[in-house]
Parts: sequence; C-alpha cells; structure tokens
Amino acid sequence: MSGELHLIVGLGNPGPQYAGNRHNVGFMVADLLAERAGARFKTHRAGAQVAEARVGGIPGHRVVVAKPMSFMNISGGPTAGLAQFYKVPVENIIVIHDELDIPFEAIRLKRGGGDNGHNGLRSITKSMGSPDYLRVRVGIGRPPGRQDTANFVLSDFPTSQRDEVGVLVERSADACEALLSAELSAVQNTYHAV
Repeated sequence: MSGELHLIVGLGNPGPQYAGNRHNVGFMVADLLAERAGARFKTHRAGAQVAEARVGGIPGHRVVVAKPMSFMNISGGPTAGLAQFYKVPVENIIVIHDELDIPFEAIRLKRGGGDNGHNGLRSITKSMGSPDYLRVRVGIGRPPGRQDTANFVLSDFPTSQRDEVGVLVERSADACEALLSAELSAVQNTYHAV
C-alpha cells in the first residue's frame, strides 16, 4: 500500500450546530488526522473540505482527508467526486462513521458489506457503485429507553463522556493510520480486542 494515495472520509453534517453531535464523530476523527499531519482543510469543488497530508509519520502514506460539506444523507456525491478527481480506487477509501449497533467506546473495522441503515454509507455505496471501501465504525451505542434514534444521533455527546469521546476519537484516528500500512485482519486484531 505504501506510496499509494488513500482517501479518508469522515462523515458528519456541516455547520457549528452539529459539531458535537454523535453523528459527527467522523468529522472529529478527520479533524484530528489533519491536525496530527499538520495539514489544513481547504474547500474542494467536489463539495468537501480536504486536507492533503502524509499520515502516520511515514513518508509514503499520502492521503487526502475529507469532510463532505453536503449533509450526511448525500455524502456519496462529494466522496465519488473526490475519488474521481484524485484517481483513488474504491479499495483505497476509508470511511469513518458513527455506528449505533456498536457499544460506545468500541471501534470495529471492516471492508464492504451493507449499510446497516446508515444513510451516509448508503449514499456512498450508491455513488461509488461499490460497497468495497474500508469502514472505521465508531461505536456510539443505542439511545437510552425510548429516545428516538434520529434525536439521539443528532444530539451532542454528554459532558460526562467528554474524556471518553476524546479517547475514542484518538483510537479511531490511530486505527485509520494503521490501515494504511497493515492488513485489515491485523488491525482488526488490535482494535477489536479492546
């Protein structure tokens, strides 16, 4: 994989009112990856903020970290536009997203598969014409009691979880970096064990 360009897409909704939402954890990880690489986001004509960087301190790992500036449900257009512009094949795309069916603080990695009701993934799969991109699935857990799922994902992480959210974002960024240089199964063994 070394030397190949990778596209890392963090999913979220644009705008300050959504910044701390559970649904925006993909943006949080993308921001951290760019910060670690000393890269700045700039507006791309595909409808995304992009930061071109070398990630993980290894010179060969060229990446474009992206945050689609469309809303979550239509993330596919900007993602496909960036893949086409940078000539990144689907197997070199990593999508970071929130996942209700994974407990809070857990991370699961996989390639391909269904969208599990996640509209951002559904949009990307449709626009790319393939589900065969890597996913960094960041566990946010299920809403408590009878809270509506949409309200849950569009609400902020509670203050009581702020430290844990910071650790979760750090570990998710570490997992993205690891996927650039190691086989999926090896990275899964590291991050699924926790």
